[in-house]
Amino acid sequence: MEVEGEDLSHSALGERLTPGEAHVFRGCDLTGADLREAALGGARFESCVLERADFRKADLDGAVFSGGGGMGLRFDDADLVDATFTDVDLSSARFGGALLSDAAFTGCRMIGASLTAGRGTGFTLTRSNLTLANLGGCSLRGQVIEGVRFDDADLSGCDFTGATFSDCRLRGTKLIRTVFAKADLRGADLGEPDDAKLRAFAGAIVNQAQAAAILAARGITVL
Repeated sequence: MEVEGEDLSHSALGERLTPGEAHVFRGCDLTGADLREAALGGARFESCVLERADFRKADLDGAVFSGGGGMGLRFDDADLVDATFTDVDLSSARFGGALLSDAAFTGCRMIGASLTAGRGTGFTLTRSNLTLANLGGCSLRGQVIEGVRFDDADLSGCDFTGATFSDCRLRGTKLIRTVFAKADLRGADLGEPDDAKLRAFAGAIVNQAQAAAILAARGITVL
């Protein structure tokens, strides 16, 4: 099934999709579309309007999303193994309970998105804006995290053991029981080094300027 430029807004599409068939949606309007439990393994969504589209419990194994997007997408409990999102607006998207093993988010706008309670062995984040996002409990162990903005995000309970941060921002982040053991934070803007951050950063690697800022915040001058 290949669809281009069609208005499919508010349509119930799940029953129209044949399992095992390749599905391509190109430049379509899927605003408010109902795709719950749909068989969409390997499907492609190219430059589609996805405002409030509902993919809950859908099979999106290996699906490709490029461009487009919109506010309020629902991916709760969906299978997103090996799915890729490139330059997609995922603001306020919900991924609660989704299987995210090896999913990749690149160049995405994920302001206010919720990935808490996601399942699987981890996903990747590159050049994406996760301001105000909730990643509570997610594991990004050993990941190379490049160009990601975590300003005011909730990273409580996240595991960044051995991760490397490059050109990232961690300003105003919530870091309750967050683990950064052996994480390389030298390429990150750590923001205000308060007590909660210092506890979370135990065991992490920082550069000299970061260390000096941490000590200066406690009234210690480094010469």
